[in-house]
Amino acid sequence: MTKQTQQTVVVIDYDYGDVDIERAIVEDAGLRLVAADCKTEDEVIAVAEDADAIIVQYATVGAKAINAFTRCKVIARYGTGVDIVDVAAATRRGILVTNVPNDWCENEVADHAVALLLAAVRKIRGYDRAARAGTWRWQSGEPIRRLQGRTVGLLAFGAIAQAIAARAHAFGMLVLAHDPYLDPEDIAAHGAQPASFDELLAHADYLVVQAPLTEETHHLIGEPELRRMKPTSILVNTARGPIVDDAALYTALKEGWIAAAGLDDLEEEPAKQRHWKPVNPLFNLDNVLITPHAAYYSDEAIRTVRDFAAHEVVRVLTGAPPLSPVNAAELALARSEPSS
Repeated sequence: MTKQTQQTVVVIDYDYGDVDIERAIVEDAGLRLVAADCKTEDEVIAVAEDADAIIVQYATVGAKAINAFTRCKVIARYGTGVDIVDVAAATRRGILVTNVPNDWCENEVADHAVALLLAAVRKIRGYDRAARAGTWRWQSGEPIRRLQGRTVGLLAFGAIAQAIAARAHAFGMLVLAHDPYLDPEDIAAHGAQPASFDELLAHADYLVVQAPLTEETHHLIGEPELRRMKPTSILVNTARGPIVDDAALYTALKEGWIAAAGLDDLEEEPAKQRHWKPVNPLFNLDNVLITPHAAYYSDEAIRTVRDFAAHEVVRVLTGAPPLSPVNAAELALARSEPSS
């Protein structure tokens, strides 16, 4: 009898400091775990070509890597968005893609979005710098406008955006939401007023981007859109950096098309680069707050996402169904079609 080869799970990139949580789950199931630090598809291929399963945080797993895999059964994403994985290519190869349902960080991202918004509205950064420099004057933050009665515009209206809406209501703000994938009735049922994209840009005092990154949303907020916003408006992006055109945003903030911005990611997505340097001109502006894609972070959330992703690959490799498949329906359809 031929001895069965131990199945291997490769964590192709991570920034958690260790993979102890994942290793305990994977090895307890009788599988082998290998950890790597990939930034390019060639590096992914080099370390994971013969892997049975892959767990990925930031590294791109495109068609080039997927077509090079010889045994891969599942690609599990640490997180909800799967824009870094070529899901169509994986489906063609019969590879399951899984993610983590966004309730793992729903409250964290909603809190962070509101925190960026409040800090921008209340000029917290400017007040802090002025006070440290010896300027103890409320006037150093002029002008500041009352939150109550202002309009928050939400670009996309999934679970996280709905949580932001609930927080906005607590401050007495009106909430508009634009989501082409939701019926207006569903938007209204969750406490927001349905709006077209143009209405969102024109009427929002605070525009919060919470959309997934797709071909349609890449650079969705560019020069034409920024010019249509109010000069007193504030842009908050707690989704993916490339949804906003950074060059256009820099000009908008520099020339006063809008008043301020709070960004949890930049267009170049620094976490995906090995030797990133803070040369983006947005860092030179005082009317933008930037955090290092940290909106999802809490100790509890990190533990949850690591545990869930590791258990997903174990479920698939041991013959159990995953809890959060991305392309299961497409794979089932492909398998049911007669071969030509």
